[in-house]
Amino acid sequence: MLTRAPLNLLVDFYEFSMAESYFRHRFKAQATFDLFVRNMPPNRSYLLFAGLDEILRYLKNFKFTQEDLVTLERLGFGEEFLTYLGKMRFHGEVWAMPEGTVFFPNEPVLRITGPLIETQIVESFLLNTVNLSTMVATKASRIVTAAAGRGVYDFSLRRTHGMDASLKAARSAYIAGCRGTSNVLASKLYGIPAVGTMAHSYIMSFAKEKEAFRAFFEAFPDRCILLVDTYDTEEGLRNAIKVAREFRAKGHELKGVRLDSGDIVALSRTARRMLDAAGFRKVRILASGDLDEYKIERFLREKAPIDDFGVGTKMGASVDAPSLDVIYKIAEVTDTEGVFVPTMKFSKKKVTLPGRKQVFRVKDKSGSYVRDVIGLEDEGLGEPMLQMVMHAGEVIYAPPSLKELQERAQKNIACLKTSCKRLHGVTDYPVAVSPGLNRMVRRLSLELKKRHKTSPKKP
Repeated sequence: MLTRAPLNLLVDFYEFSMAESYFRHRFKAQATFDLFVRNMPPNRSYLLFAGLDEILRYLKNFKFTQEDLVTLERLGFGEEFLTYLGKMRFHGEVWAMPEGTVFFPNEPVLRITGPLIETQIVESFLLNTVNLSTMVATKASRIVTAAAGRGVYDFSLRRTHGMDASLKAARSAYIAGCRGTSNVLASKLYGIPAVGTMAHSYIMSFAKEKEAFRAFFEAFPDRCILLVDTYDTEEGLRNAIKVAREFRAKGHELKGVRLDSGDIVALSRTARRMLDAAGFRKVRILASGDLDEYKIERFLREKAPIDDFGVGTKMGASVDAPSLDVIYKIAEVTDTEGVFVPTMKFSKKKVTLPGRKQVFRVKDKSGSYVRDVIGLEDEGLGEPMLQMVMHAGEVIYAPPSLKELQERAQKNIACLKTSCKRLHGVTDYPVAVSPGLNRMVRRLSLELKKRHKTSPKKP
């Protein structure tokens, strides 16, 4: 990711406040935190996990510089606490679902165990990273599903919420099945194929549309895609065909035409008819312009002859679901003897599950997903989804390539029931709580109610 500025202070203020109090009163305490999504966004029946690679790099390199400590001193934190922070590194253990894995509400996608101070301070970064990356990956997977095997390309750079978001969006969209990105920096950082055509301004800068097409074809004779809707789309297509004939005579073929406005379904039919009649059956038709899964689904339902889709704003900003209800909650903490004790939250509609947990996935004989079970880590109720990826602050697994993550995501989506992949409405995928975890919840509920019960006032 970008190195333009250290990320050490990308932390909510109250994390440091709690950490200093822990430093003074619970210095040796250890804890386990779960990161999960509480509720699904509208029209979502699954989520696609992304962001793990960046999280592990952040945790591995976690430290505070002298400049950071000066900033925290100005904010009122104590000298002894700051001295401790200056020496602190992340020493915890991390279990995670692999990137490209589908998951469902209340299932931990990250489980982190380590010193309470460390596991608390990293909360903000983890939530920020998983929220954006998973949000975009899920949106992109829906768009790729709607495209039904046609190419989808990330055009979201100019509409994402900042530089960092544009990079995460490009990476997440590629994991979800997009074939390339317009973002050149993302291409450099992640090895994603870079793609692009031209803007209307390019056409408008020439006296005639045909001159613009000819100049662009001369510059890129073997990868030319022409934008044909600047003035009049049918005339633009005629001009594209004329120029394509000129360059075919020189041994170069037009790769495609792009439609960015108007009645895309009707115009794509016109384009296909004109191109085929002129002998350009292999020229691809690319559609762009405020697209999402719903528009793409409609285009294909109406049998629009479109080969590829460039998708920007509505994917990169996940316009219909621009955030996730992503949560990071403590599940166990050591007592004064150093023994881990489960804990949970009972707030109305915000109850959490206690203990060190695992997510088990049950499949049928064909490999399709049947149900998940959230259970205690040693219950063995199906395929365990959480894998240890960091031990004692060191990454212990070989990060897959981005292509391998894309393949995993495609396999995960393929294993979902068709109803879970619908674009409209929600199918509730079965997620159960195990018998052992249920027993723990009941026992702990009684214990915590007794422990925190207010004594009646004496008369």
